[in-house]
Amino acid sequence: MQLILREDIPNLGRRGTVVEVRDGYARNYLLPRKLAMLATTGNRKVAEQEMAAALRREAHEKAGAQQLAAMLEKASIAITRKAGETGTLFGSVTSMDLAEALEKLGYQIDRRKIALEDPLKQLGEFQVPVRLHREVTAHVTVQVLAEAAAPEPEPESES
Repeated sequence: MQLILREDIPNLGRRGTVVEVRDGYARNYLLPRKLAMLATTGNRKVAEQEMAAALRREAHEKAGAQQLAAMLEKASIAITRKAGETGTLFGSVTSMDLAEALEKLGYQIDRRKIALEDPLKQLGEFQVPVRLHREVTAHVTVQVLAEAAAPEPEPESES
């Protein structure tokens, strides 16, 4: 059965392409979920219009992501955490912490877009990738600093 995809489907094709699939896969999965439509002449014209609109929308989103990436490249985040003498943190810095720090700087970035492979567990400076768009990735500088130890209270002397 020939179908026109309405969404990108892994291992099958991209939005707007005509694919040949088995009847059961089309009837039981793709068509009920509105992921595809039958490849008729009328639907092909509709798909072309949707593709043109999607390309315009994609170009607009990509341009916005590139502008945001240029601003994020200049941003630097300083996060303080308690650390041991060897520079190992008591705890870690996660993508949620980075999203909150970016929000304080005025950037609304979803934590799932911060591509932190493993939480940061050492003191130092790191380049953390932020995926803003499928084709646009910005790198934010993150400095993990040790908290200043609070001075211990001096014992009171009896005079």
